Amino acid sequence: MADHHPFLYYWFAFLGIILGRYFLVAGGTHLLIHSVLKQFLVDRGISIDPPVWESIRRDIKLSLLSTVIFALSAAFSIFEFDRGGTALYADLDGYGLWYLGVSFIGVLLLQDTYFYFIHRLFHHPKLFKWFHLGHHLSKHPTPWTSFAFDPAEAIFQALFLVAIVFTIPLHFLTAISIIMTMTVWSVLNHLGFSLFPTSGCLSWSGRWIIGPAHHSVHHHKCTKHYGLYFTFWDRLLGTQDDNYVNNGLVDRIDLHQ
Repeated sequence: MADHHPFLYYWFAFLGIILGRYFLVAGGTHLLIHSVLKQFLVDRGISIDPPVWESIRRDIKLSLLSTVIFALSAAFSIFEFDRGGTALYADLDGYGLWYLGVSFIGVLLLQDTYFYFIHRLFHHPKLFKWFHLGHHLSKHPTPWTSFAFDPAEAIFQALFLVAIVFTIPLHFLTAISIIMTMTVWSVLNHLGFSLFPTSGCLSWSGRWIIGPAHHSVHHHKCTKHYGLYFTFWDRLLGTQDDNYVNNGLVDRIDLHQ
């Protein structure tokens, strides 16, 4: 980057970018489900909760607070990049094209691990009220819930991304891909209905990759399903709901009970 801008310049810029991303992806998905695709989904036996506007407004307020924190962390990262203080790089030949995919997958695995353990920690009775209660006020999550974090939790989420750009060489394209994957994945996980079939070749996805049915169980049973992208840690550490998987096939779960 040739120009060195002041910190506030980056903060305001990222504030607008992150807010726009939230309303575009979360709001667009909500509109798509409840307007464009609603009848299509109902015709296929998918039950969709009607919008609860009080809950949505609460989620948006929390998301706005989270946006302020995420914008601060992003601004700090780019501000330091300008001064050579991060491991971010812009030259595609810096580590080779193969490294783009390897670093992308590696960071997703690290993020999934980090998220599982801090998420489970925030469910401790002494921490839950201060770190995670706001997110769980939505019993039937919507795309708007995707970034509705309590400020303290948002700080821990942001710290991971800051730590990554300071310690692991990442091309800007990889960093952007990771952020977009996190955004889209979080929105999809809060749809409230299953994207994966319960049998057939794609049922594998529902066993190993977290989707909305898997995460909706967490909003109903707070002691289960702490992962972000993959079910690995839930399976390994016994926090996978026994009713979710039966003989390797994803069960049909009544998320409205």
